[in-house]
Amino acid sequence: MAAEVSDEGTVRVDAWIWSVRLTKTRSQAASACRAGHVRVNGERVKPAHTLRAGDQVRLFHAGRERLVVVSKIVRKRVGPPVATQCYVDNSPPPPPREFTAPVAVRERGAGRPTKRDRRELERLQRGNLTGPDGTRWDLMRPDEA
Repeated sequence: MAAEVSDEGTVRVDAWIWSVRLTKTRSQAASACRAGHVRVNGERVKPAHTLRAGDQVRLFHAGRERLVVVSKIVRKRVGPPVATQCYVDNSPPPPPREFTAPVAVRERGAGRPTKRDRRELERLQRGNLTGPDGTRWDLMRPDEA
């Protein structure tokens, strides 16, 4: 394992991102680089960009921003305990799950939604905006409130 993990040298950024398990596959890491979702020291990089110890890597992947500082160079994929020792994670915490919008799910084969179903789905997506007397709060003027 000493040959796999080192403090010196360089490695491709896509290979390192995959090796420390920030992405599931190397092709996902390369695609993220090509799409501009990977920045090293503030600059967009291509998959073949060389990475050194001390570089700051910012990765946007799976709806989350990861900000890591390279502490060790890894050339081959390593296990999770070793992978976490190869970088310092300065990522912001993931958003809490209770703030995610509920997804409307219809039963399979239920057919096309009716106008009433569509209105209920829209009301669910933007939040319940009707008052107890049935008036819509988003359409009321400030002097009526």
